[in-house]
Amino acid sequence: MKLIILDRDGTINADSDEYVKSPEEWQPLPGALEAIAKLNHAGWHVVVASNQSGLGRGLFDLASLNAMHAKMNKLLAAQGGRIDAVFFCPHAADDHCRCRKPLPGLFEQIGERYNMPLQGVPVVGDTVRDLQAGTSVGCEPHLVLTGKAQRYRGQALPPGFPPGTVVHEDLMGFADAILAR
Repeated sequence: MKLIILDRDGTINADSDEYVKSPEEWQPLPGALEAIAKLNHAGWHVVVASNQSGLGRGLFDLASLNAMHAKMNKLLAAQGGRIDAVFFCPHAADDHCRCRKPLPGLFEQIGERYNMPLQGVPVVGDTVRDLQAGTSVGCEPHLVLTGKAQRYRGQALPPGFPPGTVVHEDLMGFADAILAR
């Protein structure tokens, strides 16, 4: 199976230091939904692995999170795309769970759900912790210069990024690179 694992906030949709708390605040990044649809049309399955500590902090509830994902799925369907599954960590940082990125729990859940090793599966995100979580189970790291990674435009990545991290302008740049292989 051809699988890609995407971060959500800052990779698919606009991020906010105040957290994305409602469907109204959930806004796709330019070209992101089209990129996912393009990957789907080429036979790729796409799943999301996302820290959602706003749940653990009480900033929004599960119904709001589900409504955000329903909006994402509806907008994606209009582009001819789909997200196969969303895996999320609902815990705050001080809960010390195993599923909060950069720990590998979400990725282990994905491997179990799909009954496959994640060695070489592309993981795409806008933070070092997204990539660290993926590479800890063998994923191939891809950084998009959207969301929190905008600050790296035009400069070398700082220490801490996994070796071999491939940098892309945005999710469409990633999709084009993967499809050109």
